[in-house]
Amino acid sequence: MGTTLGKLLLSTRRRLVNAGIDGGAFDARLLIEHFTGTTRTEAIINPDRVISAETLAEIEVVLGRRMAGEPVHRILGYREFHGLRLGLSAETLEPRPDTETLVDAILPLLTEIGERKGACRILDLGTGTGAIALALLAALPQASAVGVDISEDALATAARNARDLGLSERFTAVKSDWFEEISGQFDAIISNPPYISSTEIETLQKEVRSFDPLRALDGGVDGLDAYRTIARESAGHMEAGGLVAVEIGSTQKAEVTGVFLDAGFLVKTALRDLAGNDRVLMFTGSGKA
Repeated sequence: MGTTLGKLLLSTRRRLVNAGIDGGAFDARLLIEHFTGTTRTEAIINPDRVISAETLAEIEVVLGRRMAGEPVHRILGYREFHGLRLGLSAETLEPRPDTETLVDAILPLLTEIGERKGACRILDLGTGTGAIALALLAALPQASAVGVDISEDALATAARNARDLGLSERFTAVKSDWFEEISGQFDAIISNPPYISSTEIETLQKEVRSFDPLRALDGGVDGLDAYRTIARESAGHMEAGGLVAVEIGSTQKAEVTGVFLDAGFLVKTALRDLAGNDRVLMFTGSGKA
């Protein structure tokens, strides 16, 4: 008798945990379910299912990748975000639960704008997988979004995710260095920009520094370069009563707030993520054009 599903799950879990992989037991389940085409329920009710030699060989390869530090969702090629399955690619960040705080924070405000105006236009700067924009579009039938990125790979991934989710008609991917190729006005300008200072990159976990795109992490010498650009240029692209919402690093609240106040914005709200870390800042209209 060959290797069974139950034995494979057990041995994979043991190997990842013994290799010191953070969350190794959970990663084992994700990898085995994905590459065997099974579910957690099936593992419980049919643990004696025999796994083919071809599948075992494929799993051996991906286990080597995981033990070498490649994140599990990079191996799977997708990650869940705000109830959506989003494909990943080499030049996109993995959308993370912290960023759902940004979506949840601005969603009620955009709902109100959409109900009042009958439409709502969103600009997502540094869209990556399209996570923020697509989560908002999925929740707001009256909204449309422009996803901006400098990376053609990221834009192709975002467009593909929009298509797979049935949101293509309301999502436009635009190659632009921040606002450079953007025209028109928006009800909300949203971004999870690069905010790690250049000197901190090497201190990040291997899974991040070796597999996430550097351009999406490096925020310059003090980590604030992107915020300065957004604060300086947003006013010219905001509808009256519009909002700017940004994700921030857990120690950046005061500095990012200062950048926007200096540009004439007013703080609307500041929010923490589920771990209690400062994570989101929202601002209202600038007095400077």
